[in-house]
Amino acid sequence: MAEGKPIWLGRLGAEVDVATGAEAARRCALQSLAALRAELGTLDRVRRVVKASVFVACAPDFTEQPKVANGASDLFVEVFGEAGKHARAAVGCASLPLGAPVEIEVVVEIGDAP
Repeated sequence: MAEGKPIWLGRLGAEVDVATGAEAARRCALQSLAALRAELGTLDRVRRVVKASVFVACAPDFTEQPKVANGASDLFVEVFGEAGKHARAAVGCASLPLGAPVEIEVVVEIGDAP
């Protein structure tokens, strides 16, 4: 999302290619980190990323959901190092809200303020 609107629209394997889908997943991950920082005041309280569920709107024959999900997973490792490694689900679905190609849900472990 940018300015309240999806940046990309469409389904993987139809209107959206894998590289764009991975970038959309990365952007979703960045936005989740921004939400965490806004809530916690800092990302220093994030002890680890526990799980990322990546939902991919895709054509019926699309099978590369894990490659799309790598966009988010790779970002978490870039930001948190070893603590960014997580369990993951990459799930294909017929559609997502507002026509977005990717949506993620992230579970993190939070610690006390440093």
